[in-house]
Amino acid sequence: MRPAYLREPPAAAAFLLLVISCAILPRPAYAWGANADKLIVNHAIDTLPSDIRDFFASNRNFLLQHVTDPLEAARKNPAERRNQFLYLDKYGRFPFEALPRDYKAAVAKFGKPKLEANGLLPWEIGVYSEKLTNAFHDGKWEEAKLYAAILANYVAASHDPFNTTDNADGRLSNQPGINERFGTTLIDRYASFFPVRPNDALFINDPTDYAFEACLSSHSWLETILLADRNARRGLNSYTDEYYDRFYNQAAAILIRQLSDAATDVGSFWYTAWKNAGQPQLPH
Repeated sequence: MRPAYLREPPAAAAFLLLVISCAILPRPAYAWGANADKLIVNHAIDTLPSDIRDFFASNRNFLLQHVTDPLEAARKNPAERRNQFLYLDKYGRFPFEALPRDYKAAVAKFGKPKLEANGLLPWEIGVYSEKLTNAFHDGKWEEAKLYAAILANYVAASHDPFNTTDNADGRLSNQPGINERFGTTLIDRYASFFPVRPNDALFINDPTDYAFEACLSSHSWLETILLADRNARRGLNSYTDEYYDRFYNQAAAILIRQLSDAATDVGSFWYTAWKNAGQPQLPH
């Protein structure tokens, strides 16, 4: 038996176990920072045709306020985090054809626990596309505003490359925090210097399938971003202003492209929901 003075009181032991568990378990990595989500929503409104732009423009402040609701929900309930990502590299090699895009087929093949552990992002986009469509169809404008904001968050998340990989926080490549440096800090530091130029919103034939394609496209940029981060850090002991200038110079083109495409797609998902609802007259 251990001497009394070496024994830990139960409370201290429990606390120590909690600390160790927190250190071992992967920390949740969130999507774009709040500024990125708001930037995307602002530009998404400008992609819309005149038939529906006024509705979204008049509710701009509401959309900007609620676009981060899924992130807040995930902070309060970690189970909600599964809707924010899709770890494609858990399903083999690009283009990850082993993963069925039909949810029922995916469950039948891999089981619900594995799917939830590896993320449900494109299916959640499909769910909220349908919710927004139904709200438009039924004239439930308050619900429509909220669903539009939540859908925007998920669509934006599909354009963050680090939401598509098990290396979401850089721990597997010894680049911890890379997701935050790319998706939050670069935007917070340099947003006033780069142009976000989305295209006009277009109709989407299959929202879930389209969301999978967005995730695939995002995933294809990962190695380039990781290399840019390593190059930017070379010769430096910390993430200094020089590091961020280097990182931005090498990764800015990808960042701007992803934000622009995200804005285009958010507008396209909104437009598609309205079209599928029968193009109702929207209040201003």
